[in-house]
Amino acid sequence: MELLTILIVGLLVTNIILVVLYVMERKTATYTVYDTKAKNALKKRVARLKKELKLELAEFDMEEWEKALDEPLEEGIRKL
Repeated sequence: MELLTILIVGLLVTNIILVVLYVMERKTATYTVYDTKAKNALKKRVARLKKELKLELAEFDMEEWEKALDEPLEEGIRKL
């Protein structure tokens, strides 16, 4: 009976320690430090991707997209 009590207390203490460590880790902020070369490269990449996305959105045809979605739906309905 003593062994079972010791085991239960040990598991409870271990769980409490793990919960405390988890909460502490969640509260600490994580920062990534980049050198200026990497930071500038990332800024250029983000700017390029943003520009590409704007071009794609400008060229996006909503009616064509809806037709492309309707075709598989109609085929599925026909198969039923």
